[in-house]
Amino acid sequence: MRLERFISLMKGRGFDGALISPGTNMYYLTGLQVHEAGERLTLLVTGSDGSYRLLAPGLYKNVVGNFPATFWRDGENPYEKLAWILAEFKLSSGKLLVEDTMRSDWLINILRISNRDFEFYPLSSVIRELRMRKDEHEIELMKHAAKVVDRVFEELLGWELLGMRESELALKMELRIRELSDGISFEPIVASGENAANPHHAPGKRRLRKGDLVILDYGAKWRGYCSDMTRTIALGKPNERLVEIYKVVKEAQEEAYKTVRVGTKAKEIDGAARETIAKAGYGEYFTHRTGHGLGLDVHEEPFIGPDGEVTLENGMTFTIEPGIYVPGLGGVRIEDDIAVIDGRGKRLTRAERELIIV
Repeated sequence: MRLERFISLMKGRGFDGALISPGTNMYYLTGLQVHEAGERLTLLVTGSDGSYRLLAPGLYKNVVGNFPATFWRDGENPYEKLAWILAEFKLSSGKLLVEDTMRSDWLINILRISNRDFEFYPLSSVIRELRMRKDEHEIELMKHAAKVVDRVFEELLGWELLGMRESELALKMELRIRELSDGISFEPIVASGENAANPHHAPGKRRLRKGDLVILDYGAKWRGYCSDMTRTIALGKPNERLVEIYKVVKEAQEEAYKTVRVGTKAKEIDGAARETIAKAGYGEYFTHRTGHGLGLDVHEEPFIGPDGEVTLENGMTFTIEPGIYVPGLGGVRIEDDIAVIDGRGKRLTRAERELIIV
């Protein structure tokens, strides 16, 4: 059981307990679909002795099932109930792990009831070691999410793209993803023409024109797990310099992919992509890391950047997405989801990587 493995790891690292608010970490550990409840305090409390309890508003009674839980009603003070749970778990001081994304007002109130007797540390410092390595079932779910984005790419090549606004295309892609999966893993990016020089361009009113290169960055979710793929297509014959840039990015992505193997450090993957782009004279236009971990979150460990010290192991999953972005001209990004399987990298996203002219 993941929760038991987490508590064992937490104890081994010298922590006395953990306070985990709703999100992907809680889902990973419990399998409970407890969505963020706004201002209503909801916490998974664990102790190093193996104790655990969910503190939640009463509206979650039908969701929790047989999971150990304490519920509170509107009008009650949930922090008093939290204090009782901490006392029951004999947690009056010591080192506590706290969910990185916990609401600040929750944390402030927790500090008040604990009289500041705890030392707080980010939960990610421990749970990352469990979540970075996916098991076979998790990878199968990610493969399914990858197949969804591959299919959407194949379908959109047949759509009437010329004259469509970026925002229209993004919405159409989102709707198709939702039809084929459990939803989007992030808001789709559609960046056309000169807008493609912005790596995280928000789709706007610009209409797609002949000669444009268009960056399409989007992802799906399946049973909680994410995919994240980018392809760059041409609408008619593009500028020759953009064709050259595309070739450089494609080569950089391939060189980075070739370095993926057990024992390689994340920064070596980044270095392979960065060196290829720099040799072609575009180093200053590659403005972000080469990739990021992927799983229940669309951005998680391991991060594939110049400072990436994580050593690859089987089961690790991440993106490889080098790009070149030239202000006033445009940009190119090619991104695939990668899993380390049997010691080597395997692409989960399989859509065509050659430049497609629509």
